[in-house]
Amino acid sequence: MLNSIRNFSKTIFAKILLFIVIIPFVFWGMGGVFSSGNTNSLAKIDNINISTQEFIEHINALNINQEAIRENLDNEIVEELLSELISKKILEIQINELDINITKKNLANIIKKNPNFFDENNNFSRLKYEKFLLTNQIDAPTFERRLKERELQNNLFNFISGGIYSPLFLTKKLYENETKKIEIEYIDLKEIYGSKDSIKNNDVNKYIDKNENNLKQEFINYSYVKLTPADLIGSEEYNQIFFDKIDEIENKILTGNSLNQIVLEYKLEKKSKENVNVSSELTNIDNKILDLSSKSQIDIIDMNEFYLLYEIENIVKKLPDRNNDSFIKSVKDKIYQEKRINHNIELLQKINAKKFTDADFNKIVNSLKPHSFTDYISLQKNSELVISDSGTLMEETAILKTKSIMIRNSHERPEGMDTGTLLVSGLDKNNLSECINLIKKNNQQSKVPTDYLVDDFSKKISKIILSYFGYIKFFHKKN
Repeated sequence: MLNSIRNFSKTIFAKILLFIVIIPFVFWGMGGVFSSGNTNSLAKIDNINISTQEFIEHINALNINQEAIRENLDNEIVEELLSELISKKILEIQINELDINITKKNLANIIKKNPNFFDENNNFSRLKYEKFLLTNQIDAPTFERRLKERELQNNLFNFISGGIYSPLFLTKKLYENETKKIEIEYIDLKEIYGSKDSIKNNDVNKYIDKNENNLKQEFINYSYVKLTPADLIGSEEYNQIFFDKIDEIENKILTGNSLNQIVLEYKLEKKSKENVNVSSELTNIDNKILDLSSKSQIDIIDMNEFYLLYEIENIVKKLPDRNNDSFIKSVKDKIYQEKRINHNIELLQKINAKKFTDADFNKIVNSLKPHSFTDYISLQKNSELVISDSGTLMEETAILKTKSIMIRNSHERPEGMDTGTLLVSGLDKNNLSECINLIKKNNQQSKVPTDYLVDDFSKKISKIILSYFGYIKFFHKKN
């Protein structure tokens, strides 16, 4: 299709078309030039014509500066604009032929589910939606029409991609990978460390008494007022009078007025929160005030849906309630972590002293029967370190973000080596030991090769195929 357009642009007819397009721009602009009913055909897709009127409307919809077009108009610009219109028309034809449609209700749901239009409670905000339209200088009908066009195209691509099947050899290869059997040996450290549930309340209390200063957490007490037009001026409208009131309150803060003084003067409703744990789950208001607590004790801030006037009364560090489930859980996590570290230190000391025998190893090693590739991946994902000679270890390590060592002398994954995805130790045990020590010292996460980050294969292939529909049909008919 594009090649035919390019060939067309070199002909005398292209120059005539260019003249037809240039004249309206130069003398009158595009508005109303073809309102007289001039619908000369510029292109034809099957039995459907693309008229000059459609071409002009397409240009106007792009909001291209007409002065720029007058100064720079040539065959290439005409070709590009017309090519874009033809591609759009082909998509519309395919959508109509497949009877793909989006109702007004579906379109409304798409808008309401857009997180850009959510308020602080994750609900759809009409105010945010209207602010978006004003900011982008677009009216609601135009935005909703463009959104509908985009969704129709997405549905078309999804429809086509859903009908694409993998070739037999690829399906067979995938089946072999999913069902292959492997044998592994591993140390289940959970059995050595025990479980967090085995930690008794007495152990928890002893740990708290011993580490009281380190376990103290920050608690904040503050008061706040939500400021809306209804609160300050008795109106629902965000107008200049409301913003003038906000400026007044800001000036009173600067002159030393307290929250209580402002509340009394403007007859506002004050709310207070006490013992807000900085380490616990916080509300949007909590987080905002905590972010600003180091800057000022009293301030007024924009929360998008409203203005927030707050005053911090005090911030203290103290032990949480010993009956608090979240605090008890965090203490058990610390006890468990210390237990793990102490056990690992003892184990490493024994290994370094060459007192760790085969009998010691066999006591803590579990040998498993062959199992599926899916189970192996699950085990990999939850392992601190994977040592394997698997050829797919490079991809698995990169995607799962696990630390791995390949015990092979050669491999076929140069892209993984370039990014340092994993270490290749070879078959020498001393070299393997050095690789293990290096991984223990280096906690930096390796980069994922760009080759492994490609997604949406089916959609991309569908778009390529769809883009060649018109091209193939044109030359098929021609020949």
